[in-house]
Amino acid sequence: MVSASASNVSAILLLFLSIISTSRVAFSGKFYQDFYITWGGDDHSKMLNNGELLTVSLDNISGSAFESYNQYLYAKIDMQIKLVAGNSAGTVTTFYLSSTGSYHDEIDFEFLGNLSGDPYILHTNVFCQGKGNREQQFYLWFDPTADFHTYSILWNPQNIIFLVDGLPIRQFKNLESYGIPFPNYQPMRLYSSLWNADNWATRGGLVKIDWTQSPFTASYRNFNADGCIWSYGTSSCDSNSPNSNANKGAWYWEKLDYSDQGKMAWVQNNYMIYNYCTDTKRFPQGFAPECYLTNLP
Repeated sequence: MVSASASNVSAILLLFLSIISTSRVAFSGKFYQDFYITWGGDDHSKMLNNGELLTVSLDNISGSAFESYNQYLYAKIDMQIKLVAGNSAGTVTTFYLSSTGSYHDEIDFEFLGNLSGDPYILHTNVFCQGKGNREQQFYLWFDPTADFHTYSILWNPQNIIFLVDGLPIRQFKNLESYGIPFPNYQPMRLYSSLWNADNWATRGGLVKIDWTQSPFTASYRNFNADGCIWSYGTSSCDSNSPNSNANKGAWYWEKLDYSDQGKMAWVQNNYMIYNYCTDTKRFPQGFAPECYLTNLP
């Protein structure tokens, strides 16, 4: 584990970089065009402001969830989210890409609630062919309940990059040439949910949900997707598809440059609180093979 403290100078620099990065993100779409409610119904999920705002809620009756109409085989996904405020212990808000089936692929953002005044934990994971156990967790350098912040997944043939307000926090490279699986053949939908996970989410399940604080509500806006849409067994980025090169765009080739690697190192050195690649107690027989190949280009 790495200390979550940082100097004031670094914090100011990161805030400045966040503002610049966020200003570069382009947004489009309305929620009713891109998503449908799958759990909780109108009582727990609402599309407001002519479809520009979506809220999900959790109470002792039900949680809520939605998913995208489109499937993607590679995409750059951006979503602005404002998390559950106050005592959110036991709640989990999710934002992730996933295929289906027992050998599914999945790219996860999960936000683990906590007691008032304690920080949220941002939980990330990557599943390849049904196997996960690639968790990295972070504290955030801001209050994610006070305002909207942009959470992004960049998934292309080269790598998966997790970003917060445009800053990379994690990279999972395509190392198939070394025999390491990478999600590259199963199309995925985008999912999001708010649910009761008080059996594990906060301090290993020691802290339970205080239902007197319900309903718990998270809000979403400014969804954007640049991606290869999968339809009837064909990707919009296939060479024989119309406008295939335009559909790919710059995101399709994007990797971390030297500057991006420095920003990611800053976040990981100061805010990462768990890394599966350093957990000797959990993996006494050795780490996943990609853990030994992190310095490859």
